[in-house]
Amino acid sequence: MTERQKGFTVLALLLMGAGLLMLTWSGLGAVRRQALSPTPKPTHTPNPTPTDAPSPTPTSGRQERLIPTAPATLPLPTASPLPSLSPSPAPPAATPPPSPLPPTTTPVSPTETPRSGLFSPRQRLGVVSPLGDIARYDMATLGAGWYLACPEGMNPWRSLGIECAHFVDTSNGEWWPDRQWLQNTTRRMPGALWLVGNEPDVIWQSNATPQEYAQLYHQVYTLIKEVDPTAQIATGGISQVTPLRLRYLDAVLDAYQQAYGRPMPVDVWNIHLAILREERGSWGVDIPPGLPDDTGILYEIEDNADLETIEAQVWTFRRWMKDHGYRDKPLIVTEFSVLMPPEYGFPFETVRDFMLGAFDFLLTAADGDLGYGPDGDRLVQRFAWYSVADRTYTTGNLFDPDTGQITPLGRVFADYAAHLAP
Repeated sequence: MTERQKGFTVLALLLMGAGLLMLTWSGLGAVRRQALSPTPKPTHTPNPTPTDAPSPTPTSGRQERLIPTAPATLPLPTASPLPSLSPSPAPPAATPPPSPLPPTTTPVSPTETPRSGLFSPRQRLGVVSPLGDIARYDMATLGAGWYLACPEGMNPWRSLGIECAHFVDTSNGEWWPDRQWLQNTTRRMPGALWLVGNEPDVIWQSNATPQEYAQLYHQVYTLIKEVDPTAQIATGGISQVTPLRLRYLDAVLDAYQQAYGRPMPVDVWNIHLAILREERGSWGVDIPPGLPDDTGILYEIEDNADLETIEAQVWTFRRWMKDHGYRDKPLIVTEFSVLMPPEYGFPFETVRDFMLGAFDFLLTAADGDLGYGPDGDRLVQRFAWYSVADRTYTTGNLFDPDTGQITPLGRVFADYAAHLAP
C-alpha cells in the first residue's frame, strides 16, 4: 500500500469515527430532551382516611382538578456539555434583579416560639402536593405544619393538626370546580384558605390576561364570601417577583378597579419564588399574557438556586404591597424549590443548602416598615416547599413518588422541622 493510499485510509477511518460520534451524541441529546419534556401529571386522588369527614357528592360529576404547579408544564433549557457547532447571537444583557432591602428589626430565631406572631415556626413550614396523593406519605415524620392543596376538598392529615389550603382553578377563561361543589365545600370548612388560580402570569398555567384574571378572581371571591364571610381568599401566586410580573399585577389591580369600581379585595397575598428566564418563546416563564414585552430578566441556568435572589424577591414584593395599600395583609409563598435537574449543576448538597437557607430567611425576616404588624412585622407568614413528590421535576422531592419512601432531602427537611417550636 502506497503512502497516499495509507493516508486516504486513515482519513476515511477518522471521518467514520466522527460521524458515529455525532450520531451518538445526537441520540443522547434526544433522550435528554425527551426526559425533560413536560408531561401531564397523574390525576389519581386517594380516598380520604377514615378519620376525615365524608366527601361531598359533586352534583355535576366533575371532580376538583388537582392544583397545577409551575413545574408541571414548565419548559427548561436543554443542557449540553459540548459547544454548539453553529454560532448563536449573544443574548441581551440580563437586567439585574433588585437588591434586597436591609431588615430594620432583629430577626427571630427559627427555634424560638414567636412572642407576637400568628403561627409557630412549625406551622409556617409547608409543602406542595402536586400529585394529590398526600395520604400515602408519612407527613407526621416530615413535620410540616401545612400543605396545599386539599385533595377533593378533604384533609387526610387533619387529625394530626396539619392544615391544608384549597384551590380553585382559573384556566381557559373559566373557574372550577363547579359552583355547587364550591358552595358545599365552603360551608363544610368555614374559615379555610382558598387560592384563586395558579400563576395567571404564565402562558402554560392559568394563562390569563389582567382583565381575565380580575374577572375570574371577582367571581370566585364573591361566591365564597357569600357562603362564608370568614373564608380567607388568596390570589393565585405569580411565578416570580420581577418588574415584569409586578407590572402584570398592576394591570390586574387597574382592571379590577375599572370593572367593579373599587380596589381589589385580597385577604392574603400569594407569590411563588422561581428564578426562571423571562423571554418570549424561550425556556422559563415566558412573558405574562397581555404584556407586549419580549424580554424581562434573563436568568441563566446557574441562577436557579441563588438564595440572594429569593430574598430580594420577598423584600421587593413586600415593598410593592405597601406601595399599593396592602401592607396590612399577610403574605404566603406557595411554591419555591430548585427546578433544574442535578445534572445541570445542582447536586444534593446545593439543593439542601438552598432549601435550609431559604427556610431560615422565610422564618425570620422581619421589618418594622414593610412587615405584617399582627405577625411581629414578619415579611412572610407561611411558605411551602416544592414538593412532597413529583414525577417530572424531581430535584426537590421529599418522598419517592413510586415507593412512598422519604428521600435524603426529605430527611433533611424532617430534621429541620423537628428542631422547630411546634
